[in-house]
Amino acid sequence: MMGRDEQDHLARSLEQLEDCHWPEPTFNSYLVTTCHRLRRKPLRDFTVEDLRIMVGQHLGLSFLVPLSLDRLERDPFIAGDMYPGDLLASVLRIPEAFWKSHSVLFDRACAVVRSAVKLSQTLDQIDRTTVEEILKQMPKSFSSQ
Repeated sequence: MMGRDEQDHLARSLEQLEDCHWPEPTFNSYLVTTCHRLRRKPLRDFTVEDLRIMVGQHLGLSFLVPLSLDRLERDPFIAGDMYPGDLLASVLRIPEAFWKSHSVLFDRACAVVRSAVKLSQTLDQIDRTTVEEILKQMPKSFSSQ
């Protein structure tokens, strides 16, 4: 059961949590306008695709990585709109500096990787190939844990 603080946290947007309001985008692209929109969305309403996009852009990591890991711990191959494991791929591309200052989250991410390696054998050939490519490209720091 969620505590009151966690419920309050999830009811807020990245803009509110970071106390940083971005001006309207000046570059009209899907990615830019989507990131601006997602910064105003309450965290509790984030989809896997929303997490994939924002984590992939390294935005709001302190708030979004824990949410991403919650989902990945239930299913390491959970997918946004791209392919099985696309959220995991975004998490594995987070800069090492983030992980160095968030060791508890790093430990959780390593556990997800171990789970993904074990479970990859249960996937069909196409999905297994995709996941194996993700795991081949992960930083060495994840595989040494």
